[in-house]
Amino acid sequence: MTTPSDEVHRAIADAHRREWAFVLAATARVAGDIDLAEECVQDAYVSALDAWTRDGIPSNPAAWLTTAARHRAVDIHRRNQTLRGKLPLLVEPDVAPADVEDADLIPDDRLRLVFTCCHPALGREAQVALTLRLVCGLTTAEIAQVFLVPEPTMAARVTRAKKKIALARIPYRVPDSAELPDRLDAVLTVVHLLFTTGHTAPAGERLVRADLVDRSVGLARMLLVLMPDEREVRGLLALILLTDARRRTRVDAAGRLLLLEEQDRTQWDREQIAEGLALVVNALRGVGAGRFAVQAAIAAVHAEAASYAETDWPQVLELYDELLRRWPSPVVALNRCVAVLMVEGAQAALDEADALDASGRLAGYRYLPATRADLLRRLERFTEAAEAYRSAIALADNELERAFLTGRLSDVLSASPS
Repeated sequence: MTTPSDEVHRAIADAHRREWAFVLAATARVAGDIDLAEECVQDAYVSALDAWTRDGIPSNPAAWLTTAARHRAVDIHRRNQTLRGKLPLLVEPDVAPADVEDADLIPDDRLRLVFTCCHPALGREAQVALTLRLVCGLTTAEIAQVFLVPEPTMAARVTRAKKKIALARIPYRVPDSAELPDRLDAVLTVVHLLFTTGHTAPAGERLVRADLVDRSVGLARMLLVLMPDEREVRGLLALILLTDARRRTRVDAAGRLLLLEEQDRTQWDREQIAEGLALVVNALRGVGAGRFAVQAAIAAVHAEAASYAETDWPQVLELYDELLRRWPSPVVALNRCVAVLMVEGAQAALDEADALDASGRLAGYRYLPATRADLLRRLERFTEAAEAYRSAIALADNELERAFLTGRLSDVLSASPS
């Protein structure tokens, strides 16, 4: 039997998952310091347990939590009038019309805080990790998986980034229009990583975390409003839309994970695809398309094909080669193996995957052994495939992925000679 207390706990958990970033960003503008803002937001969630049990769940939990957190921040400032002078200032100091005008450039508190965390005084990895943690609401464990490092290592990096901001008195403020381009690549990286984390959840029972996907789409759209002439912004939004268009076909009615080649492309979201394709065309115009535009072009080739077999794989491989020249990422190199498979065959793709494995650059990355296992299966090297599937299963924390890999392991064990 469901009790009012159960409903309150569920409402708070849902608000934490969906609204943490919004509440933190709005509170940070009042608190003047990110650690203080986090403390106030945490206090607001704790207070909600008693208040919502007593008075009922509010119609707008985010507004209730934001009001409570901001009031807490104001109370702390009132008790310590010297605090504001000792801590870094956040956005919108109550001075200078020019500052207010620049603040209006960024239409959402979360996007303001994304740009703030992506301060050039921090290293790129610290910028991205801090923003994913504070603004996007990812756990330290989730961020560690993104960066392929142990969770304690990532926790230490986030802590160091916060300390550097405090000790160096890096101002928390909205960057003016001249500063925006220098921070753009880090901001785009954050939004993209937010999307990829939502597109395939690193852990849990669901394949997709729709809240993270929707948040990334919203941030990308706001960036396009803010910087409409930036081709990479168009490329990122196109990439997200074209990839997310497949959302409802990635799992079958029985809850089984479906690979791209198994998906019913007639069920892809045609409106998202049309919007994404138009954005790709604009993103690729001119010389020197960026990495997000090229990734969007790869997604566009898939979106335009009627079936997996009809995908222009030589074009996809050519685009991956171009992407690697612009962004020599080992993850891109691994993704390229699929195109190599379709153009040059399983052995050529396995040679590429084995080279990545030997390099150690993707140690702990769950998709490397999964890719090798699939290629070994196609080559009918079933004993080696089984070993690779076991390695992939050990790294997989998403239950749908684990179920898929376990099924494939069973298949290759059945096919392997006794």
